[in-house]
Amino acid sequence: MACSSDYTCKIGPSILNSDLSILANECQRMLDSGADYLHLDVMDGHFVPNLTFGHPVVKCLRKKITTAFFDMHMMVSNPEQWIQNMADAGANQYTFHIEATEDPAGCIRKIREANMKVGIGIKPGTSVDVVMPYVEDVDMILVMTVEPGFGGQKFMEDMMSKVRALRERFRLLDIEVDGGIGPATIGKAAEAGANMIVSGSAVVGSDDPRRVINQMRNCVQDVIQRSQLER
Repeated sequence: MACSSDYTCKIGPSILNSDLSILANECQRMLDSGADYLHLDVMDGHFVPNLTFGHPVVKCLRKKITTAFFDMHMMVSNPEQWIQNMADAGANQYTFHIEATEDPAGCIRKIREANMKVGIGIKPGTSVDVVMPYVEDVDMILVMTVEPGFGGQKFMEDMMSKVRALRERFRLLDIEVDGGIGPATIGKAAEAGANMIVSGSAVVGSDDPRRVINQMRNCVQDVIQRSQLER
């Protein structure tokens, strides 16, 4: 789990919303606009009904984007299968869905052994209580605010109760939200306690992604600073 003096805001554009024919250029454009990390959605057509890309694309991308933090959102069945491949390709964090494995502890151990950070994701229909036993062993918890698999869905505000439950128990934890996040919804996510913000079309599709990133960052940081003053 995060061990800094307090949690900080990090903005990670979802590159699946970009022009995939010029993926490296799009990633660099996001980094030049102030992105803290890149969120890469891997879908296998089984765990979710969509298909994206795998470790060969990540390996090629790493050759062009050499220093950025790659947060791999593994929407795949049998997530253990791809751990070493993603590590070898240059991934920094491996976020698997707890619904996709019968052995979360074993999956966490294998990711650590591959020298990557560990994230666990939960779908909207999954209780936050399911991940509580593993929080101390991971770096981040991802709360999905849409059903995983497709972009462009409406933000599920009722998922913020999960974020609040995590933040109340784990003050320093990195809590990521993904799905329908943009300037219109960032306030709700920030107030609940999210600090790692995945945003797709709101950032990638903007004519001024730097402005959108800064707007969301300022919103989250304002909430963090206010919470510090209240303690």
